[in-house]
Amino acid sequence: MEKYIVSARKYRPATFKTVVGQKALTSTLKNAIASDRIAHAYLFCGPRGVGKTSCARIFAKTINCLNPTPDGEACCECENCKAIERGTSMNVVELDAASNNGVDHIRELNDQVQTPPHSGKYRVFIIDEVHMLSSSAFNAFLKTLEEPPSYVIFILATTEKHKVLPTILSRCQTYDFRRITIEDMVEQMQRIGEEEGIKTDRRGLEVIARKADGAMRDALSIFDQVAASSRGNITYESAIENLNVLDYEYYFRLIDAFREGDIQQALLIYRDVRIKGFDSLFFLNGLADHVRNLMVAADPRTADLIETSKDVAERYTRQAKTLPLQWYYAGMKILNDGDVQYRTASNKQFLTELVLIRLCQLMKPATPPFDLVDCEIPLGDILPKATPAAKREATLPQSTEEGTRNVATARPQAPADTEPRPLNVDGGRRVVRRKSGSSFRLTDSAVDDRMAQYEARRQQLREPVTIERFMEAWAAFQYAHPDQHILCSAMRGCTPTQTGPEEFLALLAHPAEYQAFELAMTPLMEFLRKELRNDFLVLKTAIDPDKAAVKQLPPQEFLKQSIELNPDLGTLLDAIDGELA
Repeated sequence: MEKYIVSARKYRPATFKTVVGQKALTSTLKNAIASDRIAHAYLFCGPRGVGKTSCARIFAKTINCLNPTPDGEACCECENCKAIERGTSMNVVELDAASNNGVDHIRELNDQVQTPPHSGKYRVFIIDEVHMLSSSAFNAFLKTLEEPPSYVIFILATTEKHKVLPTILSRCQTYDFRRITIEDMVEQMQRIGEEEGIKTDRRGLEVIARKADGAMRDALSIFDQVAASSRGNITYESAIENLNVLDYEYYFRLIDAFREGDIQQALLIYRDVRIKGFDSLFFLNGLADHVRNLMVAADPRTADLIETSKDVAERYTRQAKTLPLQWYYAGMKILNDGDVQYRTASNKQFLTELVLIRLCQLMKPATPPFDLVDCEIPLGDILPKATPAAKREATLPQSTEEGTRNVATARPQAPADTEPRPLNVDGGRRVVRRKSGSSFRLTDSAVDDRMAQYEARRQQLREPVTIERFMEAWAAFQYAHPDQHILCSAMRGCTPTQTGPEEFLALLAHPAEYQAFELAMTPLMEFLRKELRNDFLVLKTAIDPDKAAVKQLPPQEFLKQSIELNPDLGTLLDAIDGELA
């Protein structure tokens, strides 16, 4: 019986054309080999499982191949190719820097560099996870890396390029490997499924590809796992069940609930998710990813950013059109805030439900005054009027071991000398605590007064303002405040201009007038806004540069300029022998 080999090893690329998802990079390497422009040192960078080490082995095999193919690939039939594939070739030396990262290991490598190739043209040294080398090991390696023998080629591989010393980077040609796309991974797994006789469903393979997060090696390991658990029949259902992935149907249903403002339906869907055993943070992150996909699907220019099948992408596009684009921006902000607050929340379920409620209220906000998160009126003061039985004096609740959860205890603690605030809400009763600890109940008339004040503050005035109406109010202020001598004088001496629908500019002649306006700006604006019934009115003041440039000259200077402007005056003064007294 043939020994089982995992797919990640069995189907490891043997030639450049079999490398998945790195076409541009492999073409560059093949062209370098074909044109005999082979560098002495290469640095392969990229995330795990994208083919760095595989490409290094293929590169070593190709440059030592005795019979390369016309398209620049290794033949995989000659003795050199077979020895490299078996791992017995003396021309390819692999070093794992994660476990061989000391100076002694690098010195041994420097000694091996001096031995020429047994067969073929080059000796290739592949150092994996090179960023794990110690600083002293890096320094010991620098000279050899910069000037190796002509037959030596170094290929360094790393997942963390930023940890490699700049002196190493400057000595290497750097190749950046990209993440494998979902489409490329799905096609590769379909080919392997056909080779192995495994039935595959494209939707199920997409789940595996998303779980692999751009790593082909991870995708093949997950592929083997799902194939074994499903007895060689990979379906969408078997994939999400074995990988503990939440079905995206839940997210599509949640978006429908958000659009309708159906809080109850959103909470029921979340309950089903919890019953299936999914973590709330995992659920929030999945929902955030779904909202992000809808946001990019809403615009044809960004629709290609969704990594999924055509059918699911079309479904994203259809649902994206049911909500305004601004909704997705607000929804992503709410979900991001929930993710940040999740780690410190003592009640994870409550926080998640609050996030869902806020998302539902984006399209159907709560009615005033409940639409304000930090409401100026305590919730205990705006409940419906209590029944006669409930109007009896309320007593303060006793705390239990688990604590009492109510609206008031969720609010920040007020200083001791502030106004009384609600402590408990129960059946319409409004109980507050004074500084001394005694309690009383607000009367219905007090509640009505507070509500009236609140509504008055909410309804700001904004009637249109013309320059004619503004000048009438301008004159009315002067008439009503005759004691403001400097201010009224300045107001009479300037004519404001309208610079916007609700904005006016007054140019003043002197800094003293400007200061008078600054000191009286608050009562002046209150008067003007009240007279003009516009709470958004703006008045700006500035010193008129033309008037400020006019200066009172000394008598001698004034006479001199007058003579320059009128020479006849100078002639007259000379004739009468006159001068300025």
